[in-house]
Amino acid sequence: MRIAGKGLTDPSVPVGFRFDGRDYVGQAGDTLASALLANGVKLVGRSFKYHRPRGVLTAGSEEPNALVEVLEEGGQRTPNVRATVQELYPGLAARSQNRFPTLGFDLLALNDLAAPLLGAGFYYKTFMWPRHFWEGLYEPLIRRAAGLGSLSRQHDAAAYEKAYAFCDLLVIGAGPAGLVAALEAGRAGADVILADEDARMGGRLLSETLVLEGRPGMEWVTSVLAELESLPNVRLMPRTTVTGAYDHGTYGALERVGLHLAPRPYLPRECFWRIVAKQAILAAGALERPVAFENNDRPGIMLASAVRSYLNRYGVAPGRRVTVFTNNEEARRTARDLMAAGVPVAAIIDARPHASAVEDCPVYTGATVINTRGRKGLSHITVRHGGGEALIETDCLAISGGWNPTLHLTCHRNGRPLWNEALAAFVPAPGAVPGLEPAGAAAGIMSTAACLASGQRAARGALEALGRKPAAIRLPAAEDAPYVIQALWQVPHAPGLWRRAWLDFANDVTVKDVKLAAQENFVSVEHMKRYTTQGMAPDQGKNSNVAALAVLADATGRSVAETGVTTFRPPYTPVSIAAMGAGGRGTGFAPQRFLTSHTASVERGAPMIEAGLWYRAGYFPRPGEADWRTACDREVRMVRERAGVCDVSTLGKIDIQGADAGRFLDFVYANTFSTLPVGRVRYGLMLRDDGHVMDDGTAARLADGHFVMTTTTAAAGQVMRHLDFVQQAFCADWDLRLMSVTEAWAQFAVAGPRARALLASVLDAPPDLPFMGCAPVLVHGVKGRLFRISFSGEEGYEIAVPARYGEALFRDLLARAEVLGGGPYGMEALNVLRIEKGFLTHAELHGRTTAFDLGLGRMISAGKDCIGKAASQRPGLTGPEREQLVGLRPQTEAPLTAGAHLFVPGEEVGRAQDQGYTTSVCYSPTLGSWLALGFLKNGRARQGEVIRVVDHLRAVDVLCEVCDPVFYDREGEKLRA
Repeated sequence: MRIAGKGLTDPSVPVGFRFDGRDYVGQAGDTLASALLANGVKLVGRSFKYHRPRGVLTAGSEEPNALVEVLEEGGQRTPNVRATVQELYPGLAARSQNRFPTLGFDLLALNDLAAPLLGAGFYYKTFMWPRHFWEGLYEPLIRRAAGLGSLSRQHDAAAYEKAYAFCDLLVIGAGPAGLVAALEAGRAGADVILADEDARMGGRLLSETLVLEGRPGMEWVTSVLAELESLPNVRLMPRTTVTGAYDHGTYGALERVGLHLAPRPYLPRECFWRIVAKQAILAAGALERPVAFENNDRPGIMLASAVRSYLNRYGVAPGRRVTVFTNNEEARRTARDLMAAGVPVAAIIDARPHASAVEDCPVYTGATVINTRGRKGLSHITVRHGGGEALIETDCLAISGGWNPTLHLTCHRNGRPLWNEALAAFVPAPGAVPGLEPAGAAAGIMSTAACLASGQRAARGALEALGRKPAAIRLPAAEDAPYVIQALWQVPHAPGLWRRAWLDFANDVTVKDVKLAAQENFVSVEHMKRYTTQGMAPDQGKNSNVAALAVLADATGRSVAETGVTTFRPPYTPVSIAAMGAGGRGTGFAPQRFLTSHTASVERGAPMIEAGLWYRAGYFPRPGEADWRTACDREVRMVRERAGVCDVSTLGKIDIQGADAGRFLDFVYANTFSTLPVGRVRYGLMLRDDGHVMDDGTAARLADGHFVMTTTTAAAGQVMRHLDFVQQAFCADWDLRLMSVTEAWAQFAVAGPRARALLASVLDAPPDLPFMGCAPVLVHGVKGRLFRISFSGEEGYEIAVPARYGEALFRDLLARAEVLGGGPYGMEALNVLRIEKGFLTHAELHGRTTAFDLGLGRMISAGKDCIGKAASQRPGLTGPEREQLVGLRPQTEAPLTAGAHLFVPGEEVGRAQDQGYTTSVCYSPTLGSWLALGFLKNGRARQGEVIRVVDHLRAVDVLCEVCDPVFYDREGEKLRA
């Protein structure tokens, strides 16, 4: 089926490939679809519901029929690959999908005989009864039949990437309008990215015989691309589909990096880009749509533009005797190009009564195709003309119902397109996406000359917004024929149970289905879509949505404009999860975040514990210590008696600045911070909007409008997201800026009776800080910050320096601490110290506790409002029936466990008798006893009682005394020393 001398493929480079187990040969530059058509293969797939034979319909990413599985080494396979965009490479192996056992003989084609029972919404009506059949019969069958293609169930070992790009102007689409826009902006010195989903740039000019400035359009494309490639400020990105438009000029784009090559271990298959552009131009062209008529889905029925693409770009004749059926002048170029290439054209069927009948082939005006023949390939069509019917022998029918501007990206931020009666299509609404300007056919401009001018206008508008002067370029002379169309959505046919005209080829939705939805009162476009599954197939309705809306409008007696359009959402074309989550595998999924003290800690033999997103030292063993408990007990005594050093850099650190910073903290914290003096620190409690505690931490006031907030390690990300939301939702007009600086500062706790002496040896001029004070300091000449706060109950400080100095300071602190009889302590000792003191972590702040439960109800200020305040006062969130924070101390030396439940001694142990639970436990070397924190119903009033602690899973059954949660230094004399 190759046409000598036609196309842009390279016949001197044959490419071998396999399809459904058979070997074929294509040419360099082919897609799988063009290579199959060149080899005479028309049957490439089966439809989703009825398993009807299907062939190639389009030549682009909107293809609904030619979906295949690409087979790879090691048993891997990728389903639902569009044969129309899969470039041919040596050794490519693909197979058809959604058939059993073979493509030619599919037993599931019996579904087509049952079509009258499988109409729109049949599953809602069929599977309701008998009720007990659902789990045993219906659901297993539906799950087995659902889906297109199949996965190998093996781990995908291929490489994927993600990348970021920034530019002045993003041009989406490299057709005539996009090329002119990129050239105009590139010559003006703007930083330009030109992205196009095709492997070759040029858009429709690659598939047409149009002439620009007296030379073939492809020559003009080549010259423009050569100039763009020579400009250092222009980046060309072929094989890159811009898939979504998001806030603040951000666009998602998927680049096919290695999918056109045989798999290579270190070459990424795809790269997902986040592109931030100051301005953007949508020059994505338009998509041709089919016409619905009886049996319009047979292999060999293609869009007229696709027939031209395969002929002019790939040098392939899709048929030996072609017929054209159209309602617009544009499609008649298909017949002319075919005849010029020597391909016989059986006829042109033009639905317009007053269309020209002058062509070098038979022309039927005011005529329509009403039926077709040929099960696995088209053989004949029936034409209604002049009150009679004619049977035409043809193996390829090129159809065109007009063009729909590719406006999807303009709707990704809730923009709604506008109906244009003259074009019989929707066009983008002005300003639908800020900074994105449609141009060319994407804006409803159809002639080549008008597209070129439109691209230039859009580029000049973008340059003006960027503050740049346009570089005048002369546009080439090109065809400027008017776009003449007579709307035709469907050709009526006689009623019959098996007589159907297809709208959505991939999901097997027919005109009859849409009319049934309207009849059953699913008259909203969104309801019709879900009832019929129209537009929910892999092509997302690109070929069928507008025609289906027109059919719905006709069935409900409304205009298309009144009927409306379904919502377009990203992505524009499918994006593999592996590309979107590139790098999110193994340690990429759960990154190993190491502290600046990591190397020094490992050198000391410290085992590392995963804490939130970080790895922290558990304990620091010394020679002769038998187990972790021995090391932990020693470290606790060391802090209580001398001085200890612990890396607390994992605490969330959020820098908050602005005249309204104090006001903002008042709003997000339960207690007041606006009255905090400069140089002081205050403990704060943060509530969720439902009144429960989100997190606790401190905020230090470094200057009038400058605070540094600390959060718990586990909640650092959650709190930052919460603050961002509160600022944008409630405080957008406040003088306020906030930023996470967790990784920017290395911070170390220095605690114990000798902590002050240790710091004095490190700081250039040690300040005399009161408890809960803060001050800037110099650490060996490096600017740092010192906070007098304690998480151990001893006199304690936290010293912070820029992260680059963290390791050096940690090693220095440890050396000086050891001189004083101290040293490092890890997470295990830190936990014991805080339990002894009754301090909280997210073991207690687990999302179901309130300030009342924690004994912190008085921290909710009565003099101001805050997030969660009103909700925290709801009935049921306070009162004696609540489980309240208590301490537990066993009456024997028996160990305790976290997660154990509390019961009244002598009562039955059961769910109804449950009195509470433990959250944190430890052995306290300071007090020589096991200790626990937990929650007990009306616990604060029950101090002194004996309670039974039961953990059947770990064989714990211990009697404990209920006591104050602060076990050590209840008056706080030591930390205030």
